[in-house]
Amino acid sequence: MSKKVDVVVIGAGAAGLMCAAEAGRRGRRVLVLDHAKKPGRKILISGGGRCNFTNYDITAGHFLCGNPHFVKSALSQYTQWDFIGLVSQYGIDYEERDHGQLFCQDSAKDIVKMLLAEVDQPTIEQQYQVGVTQINDVENGFSLATTHGEIECESLVIATGGLSMPKLGATPFGYKVAEQFDLPIVATSAGLVPFTLHKEDKDAFAELSGVGVPSEIEAEDGTIFKESLLFTHRGLSGPAVLQISSFWKPGQAVSVNLVPDVDIDALLTSALEKHPNQTLKTTLAKVLPKRLVEVLIERKLITDKPLKQFQGRQLAQVSGQLQAWKVLPNGTEGYRTAEVTLGGVDTNVLSSKTMECKTVKGLYFIGEVMDVTGWLGGYNFQWAWSSGYVAGQRV
Repeated sequence: MSKKVDVVVIGAGAAGLMCAAEAGRRGRRVLVLDHAKKPGRKILISGGGRCNFTNYDITAGHFLCGNPHFVKSALSQYTQWDFIGLVSQYGIDYEERDHGQLFCQDSAKDIVKMLLAEVDQPTIEQQYQVGVTQINDVENGFSLATTHGEIECESLVIATGGLSMPKLGATPFGYKVAEQFDLPIVATSAGLVPFTLHKEDKDAFAELSGVGVPSEIEAEDGTIFKESLLFTHRGLSGPAVLQISSFWKPGQAVSVNLVPDVDIDALLTSALEKHPNQTLKTTLAKVLPKRLVEVLIERKLITDKPLKQFQGRQLAQVSGQLQAWKVLPNGTEGYRTAEVTLGGVDTNVLSSKTMECKTVKGLYFIGEVMDVTGWLGGYNFQWAWSSGYVAGQRV
């Protein structure tokens, strides 16, 4: 005999738990299913274990989506201030970091505990290590075949996330559900992810692994991020690279300003006047890591010699190289280390106000599974809270 509930939420992550809590508050009988052993695994490892749970500055412009207006309704129905209020209600201490990013002062576990407390309601049940093997569209709802038996529900919420971090259990399950119901999928790719370099560049910069510098990175579409850049043994990482990776396409180059906070022309002109016998390497080592300068020289991106030997516009060419270092990534590290998945269920087939599918009554998609990707900085979590909340009001 099948189990009957009002709502089944597949996925016990940020969006799924938020949705379940809101639906339960409305008196709906909710069953949360997940194939993992425990809920919120991605929350626990986010932000270095501190969970960058939202941002003081949330706008539609902080999200990538095929329909740029899609996110506005949900973000206005449940704002960052609403979630900050919830965090404060539970007495969770948090701190602001650069660019309005909010992190737990203690541990990401506090956010998971809070969400589990929110779903600790008489009408909400959670089941873990459950596989959903079949979904059928039936009269007045859906029938699910699972490894724990048959389930019937009026509303079905897909909160299974994207493909990023497969070690944490990421699967294409949500996309398969969409395909089953003939819903279009925007092509997926890894987002907020480090770049890998071609062998020659990788070998040249590998010894700089762990070295970080302020930077300004520009993609070919004109998008610019000013954040730190980190050299790794595989290529390039750091906030600037993670941000720009979401705007990068294979085969494209990125332009890196290695001295965004330095008037490099003034520095070189002054050094030439005061210390004409000083080498370029010595001069640049005052504003860049010495080893980075040496590698740039070895790669013949700049030439080392006494400043007085530079003629005409040669020093200007040096500053140009440092302010527009062209990097052609080999690719990215892929879903293995990506924080998010670009693309997903096409938002054109979903209601922006409720997250319900326009063509399949009672079917909802929330969180990362759809074609909505936030910048680095708490935006993806806010999308999980906002989309989960609005679905929870309607299921």
